[in-house]
Amino acid sequence: MSHTIRLGISTCPNDTFAFHALLNRKVDWRGLDFQIELLDIQQLNARTFRGDLDVAKVSFHAALLLVDRMLVLPSGSALGFGVGPLLLSAKNNDRPIASSQLTLCPGQHTTATLLFQLFYPNTSRLEQVVFSEIMPRLSRREADFGVCIHEGRFTWQDEGLFLVEDLGTRWEAETHGPLPLGGIVGSRSLGLDTLRIVQEVIQDSLKYAMTHRSDTLPTMRRYAQEFEDEVLMQHVDLYVNDWTIHLGTVGQKALNELSDRAKQIGLVSKDAKRLEILE
Repeated sequence: MSHTIRLGISTCPNDTFAFHALLNRKVDWRGLDFQIELLDIQQLNARTFRGDLDVAKVSFHAALLLVDRMLVLPSGSALGFGVGPLLLSAKNNDRPIASSQLTLCPGQHTTATLLFQLFYPNTSRLEQVVFSEIMPRLSRREADFGVCIHEGRFTWQDEGLFLVEDLGTRWEAETHGPLPLGGIVGSRSLGLDTLRIVQEVIQDSLKYAMTHRSDTLPTMRRYAQEFEDEVLMQHVDLYVNDWTIHLGTVGQKALNELSDRAKQIGLVSKDAKRLEILE
């Protein structure tokens, strides 16, 4: 009897690219039975907190709060240089400085929200919305600022918006390392042997995508907010890299840095464990 794995991944192009082969059984599931859901990243965070998913893509902010229950899998992460969320404004030369101002964020436990809280503490009111609502609402002047993720990184200028700061660039300047955005976590309750098989299937899927790039486009188009193939592949080229194949020691160092900074501002407890990568 096969082992059922409740798997959740995001609808963003880097995930649908990486998991195309797994979704379409282009790789061997190695005796496992994957029941797969594609959701917004904050929905994934929430579902993982509730225990609805055995393996899931989550924000590393959320992963920091799940360390007792989940291990980080070495493959499938979004971590790198030039990958950070953008802080955008509705007006030119505007910055978050007052509690009367409103900033839209893509979810309470997203790494984007964590970065805003790290770099702009107590500067404005926060409202959590689905990421795809942020730029349209900013364009309608329904908020002062928005923390933009996913494909919007390439299209914000078309919406008549203004860049306040690239939060990823600031992270890189302060830490001298890549920014860890999100990764695949697996429940410790599955056991190490099963988690290692899941890891192998995910890595197989990634390797398939790397060598069959054009094959992944129909899957990416099906779930993307932006349908132009060039933009989808820009997204893949930005977020899928060697650290997506395997986090390695550089990835572990970046996760430690995120954990330490989250502790400094009280987002996780001082005695919380650091994130642990499956060996």
